[in-house]
Amino acid sequence: MDEKFLDFEKKLGFAFSNKKLLKEAFTHRSYINENKNCGWSHSERLEFLGDAVLELVATDYLFHKYPDVTEGELTSYRAALVNTQSISEGANQWGMNEYLLLSKGEAKDEGKARQYILADTFEAVIGAVYLDKGYEIAQDFIAKSLFHKTDEMVKKELWRDAKSRFQETAQEIESITPIYQILKEEGPDHDKRFTVGVFLEEEKVAEGEGRSKQEAEQKAAEKALKEKEW
Repeated sequence: MDEKFLDFEKKLGFAFSNKKLLKEAFTHRSYINENKNCGWSHSERLEFLGDAVLELVATDYLFHKYPDVTEGELTSYRAALVNTQSISEGANQWGMNEYLLLSKGEAKDEGKARQYILADTFEAVIGAVYLDKGYEIAQDFIAKSLFHKTDEMVKKELWRDAKSRFQETAQEIESITPIYQILKEEGPDHDKRFTVGVFLEEEKVAEGEGRSKQEAEQKAAEKALKEKEW
């Protein structure tokens, strides 16, 4: 096993029994395309598993932390806690960028695409930890990575749907209903990227990027709120 992955285990505070799992968690599909005979797979199956574990752990935590909050608000809390930005920040907290196995081309791109890769890697690491060490250790890893954000998220209402907030405020202040338009669509079907603009009549207030139109619209609305200082 590479020295760098041993270093990551030190950060985690435990060693993997199946070292291959950890390496796979950090392996992007593009790396396998360039290194077809490397002897291990990419991270996407682990990411699929980790996403489910993350959702369960976050749901259980929020359910018990906020006993008087409705199901609808808890859903919004969870969405904010485990969105791409939040979990990519969790990945950065552990320095995961240093351990990524990427193609030469992908390694050069340090922009928005890297945030998505880090978010995916974070979920893949959860999947690997769950398989190798079980639910409680995976739960502890998620707690250390994300749960400290919750109090500020709730206090500042960062969980509220940005599109709804922007629409309510735009209608209240300017008597205009925002319109969203797709400005750009890139990538293959399994890895689409959308760029969406939010407009107040003819004025383009902001743009947002996401893996779905809905995510891009939310990002655009978040930026629009900041742009308008609402």
